[in-house]
Amino acid sequence: MRHFGHIAPAVRKDLFHREPSEFTADSPVRTLAAALGATLYSPATRPRLAADIRKQAARGVVSMVLCLEDSIGDAEVEGGEDNLIRQFAELDAQTGEAGEAGAAELPLLFIRVRTPEQIPDLAARLGGSVRRLAGFVLPKFTEDRGIAFLDAVEAAEARVGQRLYAMPVLESPELLHLETRVEALAGISRTVNRHRDRVLALRLGVTDFCSAYGLRRTPDMTAYDVQIVAGVIADVVNVLSRADGTGFTVTGPVWEYFRHQQRMFKPQLRRSPFLEGQAEELRTALIEHDLDGLLREIELDRANGLLGKTCIHPAHTTPVHALSVVSHEEFSDAQDILRPEQGGGGVLRSAYTNKMNEVKPHRAWAERTMLRAEVFGVAKEEIGFVDLLTAGLQV
Repeated sequence: MRHFGHIAPAVRKDLFHREPSEFTADSPVRTLAAALGATLYSPATRPRLAADIRKQAARGVVSMVLCLEDSIGDAEVEGGEDNLIRQFAELDAQTGEAGEAGAAELPLLFIRVRTPEQIPDLAARLGGSVRRLAGFVLPKFTEDRGIAFLDAVEAAEARVGQRLYAMPVLESPELLHLETRVEALAGISRTVNRHRDRVLALRLGVTDFCSAYGLRRTPDMTAYDVQIVAGVIADVVNVLSRADGTGFTVTGPVWEYFRHQQRMFKPQLRRSPFLEGQAEELRTALIEHDLDGLLREIELDRANGLLGKTCIHPAHTTPVHALSVVSHEEFSDAQDILRPEQGGGGVLRSAYTNKMNEVKPHRAWAERTMLRAEVFGVAKEEIGFVDLLTAGLQV
């Protein structure tokens, strides 16, 4: 699979200076973590789940979570499990062996469970179709809960004979409350480090953070405007996503809105990037569906060290991917910083003549940028996110 692989090759050629690379479930952990992109959540109870998965894959989704936890009622769990077994069998029957035509059509599929006991049970019940499963999402992850969850993933992996990844969700009150946060983060760090080769990414449960204080952000506000939430995000990145080789990929929080709401504040999208052709119509549509706030939050995610995003509506996936593409300017700067002859450090003027590139302090940024360029591609010099967004939405 590859990002923007659903777009015609001729269109990709016009958009990209360097096209996104292909990847598979067997790619290195670092590559897969960066490639998750917009991870689309779906309730496990959907009766046409297999068809839904194929439909979203055809629209460019490369990772999905099939949820048995908060998205369904307590009384629906057993039925949701049974439905997953049926839907995976259907997917498996319709998909060829790895390497055959059609085998790359499925996204990376994860199951979000409620308890550790569900993990080996589901892995066993899936039978041969478990090969379509990439791993499990582990809710309300703390040190105490996390040990049991990760041990269960390890046991399931050994039983089925294939790699199964884990994506813990950081959303517990212990992480939010100031008096317990430091120890909670330290405990989570100890736990995930013991399973470093199995933990693909850490996901943020911002809705649960807000719930602890009876809060809910409006479409006019990003997660970073809610200061108590912004503080937790900063501390999670501080402890768990360092660029010194000890960090993990941390993904951005969910954007809850996809229908027009009454506004108190001005739209957050400037007109200037949308002036050509029919792009003004696109700007209007984005504002009407409250996606201007999503676009701003995606930019703030990346500025704060997050990569990828939890999504609960298909309309959110294309904006996440369009804004994940590396600009030609970013790519040029990263290349200059990482040139072998710059190993001793120093300061360079950007090839775009608009900034200073300081080799040693900017090296970690450059390395992360090149990893993003590998999986999301590099836009041509004259291509902006509006062009990428338009191309993705027209498919």
